[in-house]
Amino acid sequence: MGKWYKKSVSLVASLVLAGSLFSVPVGAAPNTANPAVEKALSVEIEEATIFELQHEMQKGALTSEQLVQYYLDRIDEYDDSINSIITIDDDVLSEAKQIDMERKAGKVRGSLHGIPVILKDNYDTYDMPTTAGSLSLEGSIPLDDAYQTQKLREEGAIILGKANLHEFAFGFQTYSSLGGQTYNPYDLTKYPGGSSGGTASAVASNFATVGLGTDTGGSIRIPSSFNNLVGIRPTMGLASRDGIIPLALTQDVGGPIARTVEDAAIVLDAIAGYDPADPVTEESIGKVPKTYTHYLKKNGLKNAKIGVIRDLFGNDPQVNKAMDQAITDMEKLGAEVYVVTIPNLNEILAYPSLSSYEFKSQLNHYLASLGSEAPVKSLTDIINSEKYHPSLKNALISRNNMGPLENNEDYLEIITNRPKLTKESLMITFNENDLDALVYPTSNALPATVGGGQGAGNANRLSPFSGFPAISVPVGFSDDGLPIGMELLGKEFDEPTLIKLAYSYQEGTNHREAPVLQ
Repeated sequence: MGKWYKKSVSLVASLVLAGSLFSVPVGAAPNTANPAVEKALSVEIEEATIFELQHEMQKGALTSEQLVQYYLDRIDEYDDSINSIITIDDDVLSEAKQIDMERKAGKVRGSLHGIPVILKDNYDTYDMPTTAGSLSLEGSIPLDDAYQTQKLREEGAIILGKANLHEFAFGFQTYSSLGGQTYNPYDLTKYPGGSSGGTASAVASNFATVGLGTDTGGSIRIPSSFNNLVGIRPTMGLASRDGIIPLALTQDVGGPIARTVEDAAIVLDAIAGYDPADPVTEESIGKVPKTYTHYLKKNGLKNAKIGVIRDLFGNDPQVNKAMDQAITDMEKLGAEVYVVTIPNLNEILAYPSLSSYEFKSQLNHYLASLGSEAPVKSLTDIINSEKYHPSLKNALISRNNMGPLENNEDYLEIITNRPKLTKESLMITFNENDLDALVYPTSNALPATVGGGQGAGNANRLSPFSGFPAISVPVGFSDDGLPIGMELLGKEFDEPTLIKLAYSYQEGTNHREAPVLQ
């Protein structure tokens, strides 16, 4: 099968390390750790942070090979019901052994050395297929890594595999023709959010330490909210989109999905910076700190000024109750919190996403980058193949009917006026109130039952329409145990402030709880 295999192929006996501290007998719960391990490690692998895992590996109590095996065992035990993983790297244990050898020789590549990462399956990987969840791209192996994938490897990360997504990143439910329906690990009858729902479900379930997702209109933040996770949508231009299957490059970004703010900050360190292949990242030059981890301050909310946008709250009483408590908690932690009004808010939110305009030309450009071996050459080929989820048919056809954008007056009006109006309106609010961040529910609705629709409100539009950064953090659970998230929006390239505020809130409230897997 080569270097990769579909997750639906069971993990075979050859993957089980002889004598591995984390190998388990068939049918045993993978988190039933060997007593010797529990004695040797000062943390439990489940829910451990990157800092904690690095400490265990540095002192010799844990190897990357053992850590990878732990996650493989969990995937084998639990992902049949969650269905978050599309592909696993067939050589991942060999790669972990190599990383361990480097550590023994005194070579540690970076802060992610030996840390297993799961990628949304729209990130190019030279050694595994990149499919966007579509049967039309099954087996399509790009010529090289996406820029962010490459940066993770340079830091020593191990790419464990690829996660399911809402096919071509079109929606919030996370189903695809290749990967099927992904389920929420907190309630297997509910959606995991999307479109990065596979990454979020996998990270929430401890199938990897951290993950990467993409966000065009909410696709990092909403699944983070629905899975009790931290998700960062970076400033437009902070992290390269090169090698990511596009939806609408005017809005697309990639970023971390993690269980903690500190893990998200470490991943952001790895992926931020200038890439000549993505000219918009030139904006980041001189604006990337030495490390975002410097801003992990427990007293970060002290004297902070935060504006609450009540106009973005919905009608769900449980979401609103959790948000009201979060506001109270931020005040207890030293923040001044005000209700603010964004000028022109209704006009801003009335603008559409640009995916209906940009998808065709940008996808065709991506497909051309795959070379002569690409399974399809154009969106027309994809439609003609009929190898896609049936629910996408009308959207694919309508996007394929889009003519040249340089002559499209509606499109030109949007790309000219939407960012200007959004940025100016937000900065008026920031400056008049001397604010550090704006806050509102990440989603004004709870995860919906699989088979129906999934609403989330439109608060998620402020970040992509302005290019400003946003972070989603957990604020608690509904009465039925469904996670709820809060979004903090910052000024351009002010990720340090968002990380400081979010970390202080996280440490002051401790809302992260792992799902009980079955």
